[in-house]
Order: sequence, then C-alpha cells, then structure tokens
Amino acid sequence: MRYNPGRDARWLLLRPWIAVPRILQIVWALSGLVLSLLIRGNSSDPKVQKNLARLLLRTLTNLGPCFIKVGQALSTRPDLIRRDWLDELTKLQDDLPAFSHAIALKTIEAELGSPADALFEEFPDCPVAAASLGQVYRARLHGQHWVAVKVQRPNLPFILRRDMVLIRTLGVLTAPFLPLNLGFGLGEIIDEFGRSLFEEIDYGLEANNAERFAALFADNPAVTIPKVERLLSSRRVLTTSWIHGTKLRDRQELKAQRLDPAALIRTGVISGLQQLLEFGYFHADPHPGNLFALSGRSGDLGHVAYVDFGMMDSISDADRLTLTGAVVHLINRDFAALAKDFQTLGFLAPTADLTPIIPALEEVLGGSLGEEVGSFNFKAITDRFSELMFDYPFRVPARFALIIRAVVSQEGLALRLDPEFRIIAVAYPYVAKRLLAGDTREMREKLLEVIFDAEGRLRIERLESLLNVVGDEGGGAGLELLPVAGAGLRLLLSQDGSDLRRRLLLTLIRDDRLSTSDLRALLGLIRRTFSPRRVAGGVLQSLNPLAVA
Repeated sequence: MRYNPGRDARWLLLRPWIAVPRILQIVWALSGLVLSLLIRGNSSDPKVQKNLARLLLRTLTNLGPCFIKVGQALSTRPDLIRRDWLDELTKLQDDLPAFSHAIALKTIEAELGSPADALFEEFPDCPVAAASLGQVYRARLHGQHWVAVKVQRPNLPFILRRDMVLIRTLGVLTAPFLPLNLGFGLGEIIDEFGRSLFEEIDYGLEANNAERFAALFADNPAVTIPKVERLLSSRRVLTTSWIHGTKLRDRQELKAQRLDPAALIRTGVISGLQQLLEFGYFHADPHPGNLFALSGRSGDLGHVAYVDFGMMDSISDADRLTLTGAVVHLINRDFAALAKDFQTLGFLAPTADLTPIIPALEEVLGGSLGEEVGSFNFKAITDRFSELMFDYPFRVPARFALIIRAVVSQEGLALRLDPEFRIIAVAYPYVAKRLLAGDTREMREKLLEVIFDAEGRLRIERLESLLNVVGDEGGGAGLELLPVAGAGLRLLLSQDGSDLRRRLLLTLIRDDRLSTSDLRALLGLIRRTFSPRRVAGGVLQSLNPLAVA
C-alpha cells in the first residue's frame, strides 16, 4: 500500500511474465494513437477531430488508472487541448465504465462486516459515477440522510505497482529526448505522482484528509466539505454525506441553474490560495469532477463543495511564506528578489549565479505581465519558461509537482468557465489584503520587507501599489479598502505593530531632522487613497451598483 520505486522495480523485474505483456500492450496502444494523431491530427473536419478525441479517451481508459490520471490532468487545460477533445476527456473524471456491481457488494461486505442491504435502508443496483480508482453509489441510511458510498476498484495495488514501474522507466529513459528541460528531477516528479497515487487508494487516509480539510474551512460558509461516516468507512470503502450540487463543468449549465460562474470561480481561486498560502495543506486534484456549485452566496463569493480527498499534500511554512513574497515581488517587478525566491524554493541551486538570470526573468515574466496585473496567465508563463530552462540552471523540485498540478488545474477549471479569467487578478488582491492587514507574524515581516528598502527607507510606490490593487478590486470604487484600512490602523496601534511604528519613525526622521518629503508623500498617498469622494462613491456603489458609473 506504499509506493517504493526501488522495491517495486525489483518485484517486476523478477516477473517478466507480468512485465512483458503489459509493455507490449502499452506500446501497441500508444503507437496506434500517435500514428492516428500524426495522420489526421491537422484535419479541419469536426467529425475527424471527434473520432480522434474518442480514440484518445478509449486508449487512456483501456490502459488503466495511471493513464486515466494523465488524461484527467489534460482535461483541465482548455488552453492546451482542443475544445472538442476536452469534452471527451472530461468523461475521465467520473464517467468511466463501472466495474461489476456484484464485486462492489462483496467489497462492502468484506470491508464493513455486513451486506449493503443490512447497512443501508436503500442501496441502488448501479453506481451514479465511476472514476479511475472507484465508483460511487447514492444510498440512504436508516431513517437518515442520503450518503455517497465510494467503493474501490478491485486489484488496484497490483495494477498501480506494475504500471508505475513501467511509467517511471519510460520517463527516465526518454527524459533526455523530451522537448522540456526539467533539470534532473523527472524521476523524482514521477515518484511524487506515484506516492500520491498510492495514498489515494487508502480510503482510511482519505477520511482523515477530509476531516482535516473540513476543519480548515469550518468558519467559511462559501466552502462545504462532506461529513465522513466513520462507522461505514474502511480502507476500500468510504461513506460521506451526499452533496446536492452542480459540477463545475459547463458555464451554460451553471447559468441554467441560476448560478454565477464568476462568483464560483472567485471562491475556488481564493479557497485555493488559502490552502497554499495560509493553511499549508491543499487539495491537489481540483478538477471539475471534484468541485460542485451550490446555491447561495456570501458577498461576492459563490458557494462550492469539494469532494475526493485522496490526493492532498502539504507545503512547509518556509515555502508558503516564500511563495507569498514571490507573488508580491512578481507584481512589483522586483526580479532580483524573485530570483532569490526561486533559489530559496529550490528552482535554482543555492550556488547559482543570479546575475544573468535576473534580466532573463525580467524579459520572460515582465513581458507576460503586460500593462495590467489582470493580463498575466500561467499559460503565457509556461510557454516562455520552458525556453528559459534550457539556457539557465532551473529545475523543478519534486515537492512542487503537486503544487504546480493544483495551481494549473485551478486555472484550467476557471478558464473553462470563463476564457477571459486571469488567476493573478484574484491572487494579488488577496495577498495584498493579507499583507496590509498584517494578521500574522509572518505577514507583518513580509510587509516590512516589501515597503521598506535595505536602508530602512519607506518605498511609497510599493505601498501605493498594494493599496491600488486592493482598491481596484471592486471595480475601482475603493470600498474594499475600508476593512483593510481598519485592520492596518489596528495593527499600527497594537503591540504587534511595534516594528512597523519603529520603521516609520526611522524613515521619517533622518539625521535628527524630520524628513518632510517622505511625510508629504505619505500624507498625499493617504489623501488620494482614502478621499471622502472615493470612499463615499464606494459605499454608494455597494448599495446601488447602478448609481455610480
């Protein structure tokens, strides 16, 4: 039940009667797929493209869980995959062929100690959804509520063990010929994938994950996590409360249910940022099959529910804080600090010479930012960054494999619902608010680092940038600044704000004299940002959005 590449490779090497037929099956299936794509891939005939999409779906489905997981990752990228292919690949999320109902019933009885009809008041004859690792039934408890019962596919440990050895071997052997420069970490990245896959088939661990995740969002009405029924769960069976919602797949379907796609995207992105930058514990597989839209709103946030907590991961406090700073450094175009962030995170070796890398980062990332924060998107960065990695000693740390997957899946889901969506346009205001509020020690330290230079001088332009991006979030009305201003004032007057007060005094008093230029700049910034007209307009617009143009 645990992934061990060395042990598993030895196990398969001693069993050629298992390895050889599977290798032939994989090579035959992939060769046929590649040949069809080469011959017909450029066709403009919609029927041809539809048939190719179905061939891709059928090939991945027939090759089993590991390859289905690859297809699931592709299904979240509308900017990488044709729309007609995307519609087919989406079926890999929970519309796969089900396994035998009789086997599912035997698994329930073996795992829970009693037959399904004794444990549930109602238990259906077929599942409502079938995914790569299991299938889900909608059942009803005795005199109680409806529940989702997930039953694992048979023989999964053997299948995953066999295929991960072959995928890892294929990946390591072909790495030098791939049109990507991943440093020396491709095998490590595959190992990270394998580790998470083996954890995903331990439903006992998934139950723990779900309860931990629910505790993090306990006070957030916009995010719902299903409740685990512990007495009806085991290593291969997981029972949770049923989620009544609409999958985040199709914009028109959401609108037909009178749900606001923009509000739902916002909730998904902000909750994802909280997981990465606040909690340090995140859902690594947020594809449309694992997120449901619920009715109701909390301010400008729609209500969403997460399901399937098999693929979760943690991020260290140090990495979390560095990522927060990296977002700010990126938007502020502080590429020297950003290069150091890459070094701290392990994307660059500690001994790497940053001198030639800083201008390269500015060329690649600065151009992608455009004139506005909202023009930034990860697809543009990915395209340019792959080129940069050939010329400079970048690498992808294995521990970031699932983080990158989560962020890319999150952006892909949002782009599916809104092609104009830019994740950084939501991410930066969120980070700016946290910095200005200084609600934790680490945020206060990062705020001081951002708004004061190495000589202790206040960088008015950085502070104004933070305030502007928060003020512009609500359409430029400035209403979002009011709670931030209140939190900032409380910080300045509190015991936690002692360092901030000291830094401000030092920057305003130089050589025993008051620096009137810095003071005037600071007062001017406050007047511009919190002018009565701007604040009143924000309040009026919040009461009547049509009252202010």
